[in-house]
Amino acid sequence: MLQSRTRWMVAELDPEGMQRASLLAGKLSLPPLVAKLLVQRGFDEEEKARIFLQGGLECLHDPFLLKGMGAAVERIQLARERGEFVRIYGDYDADGVSSTTLMNFLFQRLGLKFDYYIPHRTLEGYGLNAGAIDKAADAGVTLLVTVDTGISAVEQIAHANARGIDVIVTDHHEPPHELPAALALINPKQHDCPYPFKGLAGVGVAFKLAEALLGEPPVEWTDIVALGTIADLMPLTDENRVLVRLGLDELRSTEKPGFRALAEVAGIELPVVTAANVAFGMAPRINAAGRLQHAEAAVRLLTESDEQGAQAAAQYLDTLNRERQRIVEETVQEAYGMWANRCKECAEAGRPEPSVIVLAGEGWNVGVVGIVASKLVERCYKPTLILGIDPETGMCKGSARSIEGYDLHAALTACEDLLLHYGGHQAAAGMSLHRDQLGELETRLGKLADEWLSSEQWVAKTAIDLACTIEDATLDVLNQLMQLEPFGIGNAAPRLLLQDAALADRRVIGKDSTHLKLTLSGEGKLLDAIGFGLGPLAHKLTDGAALELVGELSVNEWNGQRKAQFVVQDMRIGHVRLYDRRSQHESLSVIGQWLQKAAIEQGAILVPSDPWREAIEELPPTANWPKGIGIWTYDEFRESSRPCRELILIGRPPATDKLAAVIGCCQELEAVYALYDETGSAPGMHANSNSSNSSSFKRGVDAAEPLLTTDREQFGRLYGTLRRVCPIAEAGSAERLAVMLGYPVDGRSLAYMLQVFKELEFIESRDGQLVLVPMPIKKDLTHSASFREAQHRLESEAILFADAKQLTAWIGQQVESMPLSKNEGVSVS
Repeated sequence: MLQSRTRWMVAELDPEGMQRASLLAGKLSLPPLVAKLLVQRGFDEEEKARIFLQGGLECLHDPFLLKGMGAAVERIQLARERGEFVRIYGDYDADGVSSTTLMNFLFQRLGLKFDYYIPHRTLEGYGLNAGAIDKAADAGVTLLVTVDTGISAVEQIAHANARGIDVIVTDHHEPPHELPAALALINPKQHDCPYPFKGLAGVGVAFKLAEALLGEPPVEWTDIVALGTIADLMPLTDENRVLVRLGLDELRSTEKPGFRALAEVAGIELPVVTAANVAFGMAPRINAAGRLQHAEAAVRLLTESDEQGAQAAAQYLDTLNRERQRIVEETVQEAYGMWANRCKECAEAGRPEPSVIVLAGEGWNVGVVGIVASKLVERCYKPTLILGIDPETGMCKGSARSIEGYDLHAALTACEDLLLHYGGHQAAAGMSLHRDQLGELETRLGKLADEWLSSEQWVAKTAIDLACTIEDATLDVLNQLMQLEPFGIGNAAPRLLLQDAALADRRVIGKDSTHLKLTLSGEGKLLDAIGFGLGPLAHKLTDGAALELVGELSVNEWNGQRKAQFVVQDMRIGHVRLYDRRSQHESLSVIGQWLQKAAIEQGAILVPSDPWREAIEELPPTANWPKGIGIWTYDEFRESSRPCRELILIGRPPATDKLAAVIGCCQELEAVYALYDETGSAPGMHANSNSSNSSSFKRGVDAAEPLLTTDREQFGRLYGTLRRVCPIAEAGSAERLAVMLGYPVDGRSLAYMLQVFKELEFIESRDGQLVLVPMPIKKDLTHSASFREAQHRLESEAILFADAKQLTAWIGQQVESMPLSKNEGVSVS
């Protein structure tokens, strides 16, 4: 058994929904699969679906519906007429860089006298600041236009007004209770703003200002809008979907040197660029500038008109991005270690772990703390704040990432008395405060989490669009799904539940064996699968395992060949896993090393007898036997009633009924390791073995006794012989009878068969002789206790040394018979 990491929620359509999907498929000539997905995502009417699939510029909303737009347009036009010096004030993330870039192109086209300013993340922090405003005033700036920032800058804009600077704010972050006294505030999230779509990115708001000033949508800048919208994780619905789709089309044939150079260093083929390419290839490099140095380098790249200059700028950002990756990895390790220690301290003190992770460290680069927070959310699934501390002032700057159901902006608002500054939205936020407030902030944020979140919400949820089999995983189906692009927040790539897939092969790939490469079989075909970051699961998988996998279909291109590939995001095995190494004939030392690599977390080693345990305990330290796993005999384990998820069978089990009883004690059994062989001797104690633990024989770990026959024909031949020769002297009778029978039968077996006949009252001992009982009552051999015992032992051996498939079935039967068991079968490796 292998538990999934998340709660799987498979979308289902009721009969009425299926009917709507069928009608939609007919009206729009869509594949049934696409129509079903559209209905599931709320596009169940012909016009709504048509707009979703084909909507263009006609679907854009009137920019003047944005509150403050009219005043902003008038003031910018006035600045142009007067020849005023205008400054664009941006932000240092990819959305801010994109917004600054777009406004740069706009003001160039309008013929304004202008420049731009982006604060330094570390030295100045987020948003407007008095020092930057003073610099603007000293430079003669009379109009400041913010992009992707400003909605919370009450004091700063008041300072700008005092210095004679008018401020136009374009922003998309959550407005605070008190709004700044700007000349114009353009933010669709203002409570009294009638704009119908609230999900624009900062660059989307800048685009609407450009549209208002130019009198038409500047389609040639939608590539910039796509970059910022995707990078800022805005929902790809409504107007964003139109802008991003147009932007991707623009990118595929862009003449902008900056975008071409950026794509080249990211290894992206622009003619086939996707939203995922932008998210994971372009955006991180743009963000790297503001995270490690200054975001101005990214603006220079996107506004560069010279090919050579663009290539140099792109290379610089690529170098910064690699450095950013290194810093992130180191910070994640340090932060997670800090959190693990915190949890350990809580466990030792008998108190619960904090419900919200708040970690701060001196020297942590505040440019990457948001990424670090995201990675801890992925690993721990708790709202997470990561902050860098200035050791001289004690001031902390940080970023937060949330989970579903926990509104970060609302939570920080409830704690605003502890904060010097904060901003953001439900899923992500930034803040600054003094280190002395960290403890109180953690306590109060945690209390809110306990109040707001139900028990289910503490487990990550994975929404699944469709259940399918390997037969459905084809390029044709993938091409159908691509009709729903662009994919992103609010319109995720269709997530599939792949069922009835058997594991044919597995291996780890990548640096430090990070990734998992699988070959899946089912319905007579094979399918490749890749699980990025899932390499540690390799030892938990067994050949032939019946897997359920959640993920997405993609194209794998290699040597000119294109085929479907499944990208695994989560998986589970709903049955006990069997690791079958009965034919390996390995020494105890080798077995110990193998078990150590298996990374068993809650297991028990079962041995037939005490001498086996002593042989294992006397292994030298060089044997590398795993520590912390108890060694038990079968009877001891049954009496212990200890929880156990993995059973490790070393030495042939005494009997199947004892093994079955042990399995019955493990309500949450996940795996069985069969590490015994047919001899019953200590592993590696065969004649051709050079094992280091040969002394185990001297200590009673001996080979099992030979099996006794239950062959009825043999019993019949022996009885026929007895009828001819009896009476016969009992002493030495077994040897004499063996000669008379004319085939080799050992004395022990013959003695056992004679005992069976005595128990059946076919023969008896009288005056030192074996004599036939006259007129015996006819009885079946099973009336003999000795015969039944031998028969039971043979049946046990047949199970214990059956082929893997049969042993698998038997273990499955024992698991299914367990009360309240959730297991469903067995896989084998």
